[in-house]
Amino acid sequence: MNEPPFVDRPVLVLYTGGTLGMVPSAEGLAPGGDIEARVRHALAGLPPSRQARLPRFTLRSVDVPIDSSAANPSDWQRLGGLIAESVREYSGVVVLHGTDTLSWTASSLAYQLQGLDRPVVVTGAMQPLEAEGSDALDNIELALRYAAKPELQEVTVAFAGRLLRGVRTRKTHSEADDAFASPNYPVLGERIDDDVILYPGRGLETQQRGAPRFELPDYSALADGGVVRFVLWPGVQAWQLDAWLGDTRVRGALLEVWGGGNVPPDPELIGVLARASGEGKLIAAISQCPIGGVAPGHYAAGQGLLQANVLSGDTMTPEAAMTKLVHLLAQPLDDQERRRRFLTPLIGER
Repeated sequence: MNEPPFVDRPVLVLYTGGTLGMVPSAEGLAPGGDIEARVRHALAGLPPSRQARLPRFTLRSVDVPIDSSAANPSDWQRLGGLIAESVREYSGVVVLHGTDTLSWTASSLAYQLQGLDRPVVVTGAMQPLEAEGSDALDNIELALRYAAKPELQEVTVAFAGRLLRGVRTRKTHSEADDAFASPNYPVLGERIDDDVILYPGRGLETQQRGAPRFELPDYSALADGGVVRFVLWPGVQAWQLDAWLGDTRVRGALLEVWGGGNVPPDPELIGVLARASGEGKLIAAISQCPIGGVAPGHYAAGQGLLQANVLSGDTMTPEAAMTKLVHLLAQPLDDQERRRRFLTPLIGER
């Protein structure tokens, strides 16, 4: 099999901010400068055998750094557009990102960059690059090596020695280096000794990949809360749900329900959902359980979701479901087509 013509090109590294690039200050950790020199200096400290396995790369910092904890759909859109306009010149892309919302950005990029024919690898670090015992260097090295693999053709997350599908990834630990997991899909690859491997049959190159083109809609109209997230709790009231769904600014919602798709048997609550759906608001449900999915109607307590025309999110993560709602609502589609696409696996998200 002939190699693609872009394999001899360098990897593009996009630095967007985050703990990885921070340095100590009198007020605590703060953004540090000269990130390219610092990254190259750190990589130069690797053993020669590992340095030899690294691809050539070009490092660029984004014009507007992304504060991971304050990121919104407009940030995802800017980053997606930047990658789309640059990716053809490189063999792959590495995105250095803060960990708080890294999985949200990775999920959004996957929808925007449908039909990728080369890798986009998102990574970050739980500790600054120069900190003692930092995980940053290992994650950068891992991401660079995966970004040079032409057989990898999707948005992924490289972290703590493993490669995860971006749209299946969640941050599950606030402190540990191994902070990310893929609850409902196996890892795409991992580092074993000095090799980074991909497991056959798990990547999008062998699966349904959706439309073979990028989709880069304008997210700005949804950046100020156009899609909301509502997590059920014991005692939740219909008026509380209506306070969100009844707002005309809300165009879509993610409902996190119990178990396999259960909601309180409250006619008023179901009525709020049905009214919002009838107004054309795109409402989807996923399970609050991190592992497993929803199947509305399997139990009597889940019949209300079917009656209210709420879409099943299956095994999707909150990040995958929310960013998909944003992505679909940002496009000029009718309600029926939006619902069809939400229920269709576009990039291995369900």
